[in-house]
Amino acid sequence: MSVHTLYGIPLSLYTGKARSYLIKNGLPYREVTPATTHFAQVVLPRAKLWTIPTLETPEGLVIRDGAAIVEHFESRAGHPALPTGPRQRIVHRLLDVVGMEGLLRPAMHYRWNFPDENDSFLLHHFSALTPPGMDSAEVAAGGMGRMRQAAVAFGVVPEAFEGIEARYLALLAVLDRHFAELPYLLGGRPGLGDFSLIAPLYGHLGRDPKPLSLMQSKAVHVFRWVERMNRPEPDVGEFVTNGEPMTPGAFVADDEIPDTLVAVLRQLAVDFVPETLAAADCINEWLEANADLPTGTPLERGVGQASFEVEGEKLGAMAQPYRFFLLARAQAEFDALAPEDRARVEEVLDDCHLLPVLSARLHREIGRDDNREVWL
Repeated sequence: MSVHTLYGIPLSLYTGKARSYLIKNGLPYREVTPATTHFAQVVLPRAKLWTIPTLETPEGLVIRDGAAIVEHFESRAGHPALPTGPRQRIVHRLLDVVGMEGLLRPAMHYRWNFPDENDSFLLHHFSALTPPGMDSAEVAAGGMGRMRQAAVAFGVVPEAFEGIEARYLALLAVLDRHFAELPYLLGGRPGLGDFSLIAPLYGHLGRDPKPLSLMQSKAVHVFRWVERMNRPEPDVGEFVTNGEPMTPGAFVADDEIPDTLVAVLRQLAVDFVPETLAAADCINEWLEANADLPTGTPLERGVGQASFEVEGEKLGAMAQPYRFFLLARAQAEFDALAPEDRARVEEVLDDCHLLPVLSARLHREIGRDDNREVWL
């Protein structure tokens, strides 16, 4: 049997998307830490950047980045993780961005600002990234220190803690109501949005001791979804209608967006929308100042600090072009819709308070070349 190698670690947010996709689609794989000689000598030169997840196929193809890994398999299978209805497709596309970029503040806050509960747990996992011949304690301490600093860049600063926690608890509440009704975001099977949301909700918020205890005590249905997304079977046994178990495998009929999911999307929009609009302005200003940037230049992680307001609170976070690399997929699919379908999508997104992000566009496109995201 051909087996793919997924380079990642359990606590990696971004690895969570690729891992769950492989599990749910029955794609044989083994997960290996990138701290191996083979990764350094064979995989990394092809991956171009040391990031996780990175996939090595049985044929030796190397694919860096979770979105690219999922798209690799989706494009070959007819995109089964996307429903056929335009409203559901666009919602999944937007949730793909939210999962990768929109929950970084709670994910980083609950990981790094509760050291008594989390640090020994994190130390074990960061030690697994130790290259041959290096001291594991030193490597772990260095990695943990860098990630604590990264949390600050994402806007996780003491004056924001209260708001971050309040919004996350509100999100858990609406997600819990939704997953009490449906096993996945849009019915009896996982879609692209599920595979993206599982990244923060498993890698950080569903494993680290502090947020795990919070999820288990306040949102058991969310915790069950997290379990479900990491199991190969549908795992929908508790969903019974008229005495009969749910038949898994279908998205909600008629391109409908359930009211419980609308509530989830509204809560996600609270800070995702203002941050996205502010980040677009910040990046566009940077692009104007760097108008001579050569085509093919690799993306920076961040190109400035975006300032925005959430529920009356002033926040700042690194403006990340990668957010718009993902968002452009939803925008392109929306632009290609027939006028009547576009109107139906606009109606539901307006109801969910997410419509403004379809207009948050950069002045320059982003593509992918040789395993790197680049400016076109």
